[in-house]
This record gives sequence, structure tokens and C-alpha cells, in this order.
Amino acid sequence: MNVLTRPMTQQDYGAARVLYQALSTGRTLPSYEAGIAGFARLIAHPGTWVIGAEENGALLGMATLHVLPNMTYDMRPYALVENVATHVDHQGRGLGRVIMDAVAQKAWSEGAFKIMLLTNQSRGARAFYEKLGYVADEKHGMVLRSPD
Repeated sequence: MNVLTRPMTQQDYGAARVLYQALSTGRTLPSYEAGIAGFARLIAHPGTWVIGAEENGALLGMATLHVLPNMTYDMRPYALVENVATHVDHQGRGLGRVIMDAVAQKAWSEGAFKIMLLTNQSRGARAFYEKLGYVADEKHGMVLRSPD
């Protein structure tokens, strides 16, 4: 497997949208035009990267990394990972590990003292993250969704 990882750019939105569709229930994905603008805001946000994994020029996976300021742990930032996706036709090949390794390397290079993520309980990804060293027994992930 000859996979390269890199920060994604605005030109990657079309391929990224295919991966976002795999994560979305349909109603959570914006129109294409709104998505282009939203993706531009996302990748321009300070401390945020969408890291893509590609093979032979094709985007096969991605994850969003946010490195956020912090007032504890000697003011070292912490990292949050969201929207981890691998193209359905390429799952089971180790791409998820490659992506998450690239995410961790970037977080550590930015001085983060920890990486946090939430994973969907219904998709069975917990075992995958545990194999990478993530633990679920230290903290509880909780979500409060907007009422609208």
C-alpha cells in the first residue's frame, strides 16, 4: 500500500464530499454549494486540519483534527478528532490506521497533550480505536444536541 497523507485543500472538496456522505444521514450534509463554502471555512480555521489519505491521486480517507488552546497541563493544547472516514470500497486495508497515525503525528507536533474523539456506537468502530491505543475507561463522552 502506497498511501500518502496530507492536509486537504479547497480543491479536495468534491472527493471529501463522497466521504462525508458515508458519515451523514443525508439531512446533515449541506448542499454542494454550501458545502464548498463550509469546507473553505473549516480548513481556514486556526488550529484545524482535514488530513486526507490518498493512493494514486485518489482520496480514500480523511479525518478532521482540531488543536485547541488549554489552561491546564502547562497550557499545552488538546486535540479533538471528528469525521473520520474511509471510502467504503477501501475499508479493511489499513487506511484508517494510516489516517489516525497522521492525525496523531500532527497533534503531537502541535504540542497537544492528548487526543480525544467520539465514535458512533452503532458503527462498531470502538475496537478499531482501542487497537490504536485510545481508551474508553478514563472519561465519558457525552453529547448535547441543539433543539433545532
